[in-house]
Amino acid sequence: MCKVCGCGSDEVMVAGHAHHHDHGDEGHQHHGHAHDHEHKHEHDHEHHHDHSHHYGKGPAGAHVPGLSQSRMVAIEQKILAKNDAYAAANRRFFNDRGILALNLVSSPGSGKTTLLIETIERLKANTPISVIEGDQQTETDADRIRRTGVPAIQINTGKGCHLDGHMVGHALDSLAPQPASLVFIENVGNLVCPAGFDLGEAHKVVILSVTEGEDKPLKYPDMFHAADLMLISKTDLLPHVDFDVARCIDYARRINPGIKALQLSAKTGEGMEAWTRWIAAAHALAMTGAATLAAE
Repeated sequence: MCKVCGCGSDEVMVAGHAHHHDHGDEGHQHHGHAHDHEHKHEHDHEHHHDHSHHYGKGPAGAHVPGLSQSRMVAIEQKILAKNDAYAAANRRFFNDRGILALNLVSSPGSGKTTLLIETIERLKANTPISVIEGDQQTETDADRIRRTGVPAIQINTGKGCHLDGHMVGHALDSLAPQPASLVFIENVGNLVCPAGFDLGEAHKVVILSVTEGEDKPLKYPDMFHAADLMLISKTDLLPHVDFDVARCIDYARRINPGIKALQLSAKTGEGMEAWTRWIAAAHALAMTGAATLAAE
């Protein structure tokens, strides 16, 4: 059980093989359901009350029955330190080989896989590409990717709601991506937990479709703070939905002033050239970095 986000499964499936998923020994401890909210549930009906319940205000930014804020912070630090070690190994693997790894994150239904397929079709003639697919169950998206002719590994996380560095490392062992290639990591659909888990990628790319609210950056700030690029997808639907693009970008930059934003539609091709140019520029930097390391 992952105490950072509450998800968990002792096993994940990588390319059909079970791997033990260990976030630390805290996952095996039994916790009671005692609550210490540090306030009394007394109501004075002569006063107005805020009917919102804010559980993310303490040092841990979360609430788990039976765990103090300090205990949650300690558990989270241990889990993330373990993950960061795996992510650092992945990053060395990518950097040494001049591989550009992009972590694609979004809520379910944003059009991630459709966008990824269109991106692959535009790039695969000139650049080797491989894909790591993350979902709780099924190989549906990996099968769609494989039909483009590029290799794809499916990671099924079970009850888990995000990929982590250990899972990605196992997938890389199976994929064996070529030097100077592109690796796309399509994370589990979720705008919360993937924000906190480094996979060794060069960039997190958050995808937000116009069928979602433009206030998503304010509601899920950790993800937009962690991302280097926001792709506003399904722009072909703008005439049919109530979505203010300028406001969405403004909200994202309130959270992360350095975030870049591109608008695109995988269906019509609008904005796809700007997106592939961004990838090409990031890829060139990755290959230059590897060349520099090799020369030293």
